[in-house]
Amino acid sequence: MNFEHTEDRRMLADSLGRFVKEQYGFEARDRIARSPQGFSAETWRRFAELGAIGALFDEAHGGFGGDAFDIAVVFEALGRGLVVEPFLASAVLAGGAIARAGNAAQRALLAEIIGGTTLATFAHGEPDGGYEPHRVSTTARRDGAGWVLDGAKAVVALGAQADVLVVSARTSGRVDDADGISLFIVPAGAAGVTRRGYAVVDGGRAAEVHLQGVRLDASALLGAEGAAAPVIEQVVGTGVLALCAEALGAMDVAKEATLEYLRTRKQFGVPIGSFQALQHRMADLLLEIEQARSTVINAAAALSGERVARERALSAAKFTIGRIGALVAEECIQMHGGIGMTWELPLAHYAKRLVMIDHQLGDEDHHLARYIALGRAQE
Repeated sequence: MNFEHTEDRRMLADSLGRFVKEQYGFEARDRIARSPQGFSAETWRRFAELGAIGALFDEAHGGFGGDAFDIAVVFEALGRGLVVEPFLASAVLAGGAIARAGNAAQRALLAEIIGGTTLATFAHGEPDGGYEPHRVSTTARRDGAGWVLDGAKAVVALGAQADVLVVSARTSGRVDDADGISLFIVPAGAAGVTRRGYAVVDGGRAAEVHLQGVRLDASALLGAEGAAAPVIEQVVGTGVLALCAEALGAMDVAKEATLEYLRTRKQFGVPIGSFQALQHRMADLLLEIEQARSTVINAAAALSGERVARERALSAAKFTIGRIGALVAEECIQMHGGIGMTWELPLAHYAKRLVMIDHQLGDEDHHLARYIALGRAQE
């Protein structure tokens, strides 16, 4: 199998990596992440001009990429810079749902998402939902030709800043049924929508979103009524791949920073990297990171394949990334010593992001159980 990227992807990786390195330094990133907005609208538009958002969509939807490896290339570069702009929430999840399920009028919104002028987010998780994709208690009932939504969504990325929410709601069935879930495009300013924003631990913002008697036109329904479960599974799966690739980029930076520290920090008049115990620990860490890289490649290769094989590859990657991400965070900080925990050192922020990636779209325990369950379903 040829693991080399195409020339177009290499050019995309080079240009995006250069932009992140030169224009998105740690101080700038920290300032953006701690701002009231949690992202920079100007930087978001610059990413759009660079083509980084368009690379996440195929030509049929106004982009110029959209392949799994395009997504992996973009998010690995974003991970190297700890970029907090809403690539995952707006482009991959909300934009992906609109691209997969929307009609022609709804897909017109994609041009604004790709252009960075409209910020969308995916409001699917609920306060008591855990990581279960089908546990949806938010309801949508018909009201004449339209709909009325009631319920609550939890930890919605940039939920207080978004212009548009893609909301999952139950139109029939029990709370855990796969059938009966629908998706709706909800203007953030619609009557009955309340949003409580807050900062998240690894930078950026999220929100609790409450919907109380939110009235929508019939045109707000995204896709077929009650048939959103496969769409949600596909966009969440793409999000899992994106997170895994982002973690891989963050791991590489943490590794490089630690290697540099081992080369320059001296004890007893010699670099600590000359100590055999630290050499062994670093060698083990490098092997683990390469194992993580392999699982990301495998997940990207499986993304357009048969459902069970695809979902198993994604869960395997997310489980591996969760385990190795925590290991990289712990080992790199320990090899730095006390300085590794300081706010001023970028490493501490990379470690924090690696740990938090494990908790997005299912942690390692969830994905290990899912991997096993999917394997049994194949038997």
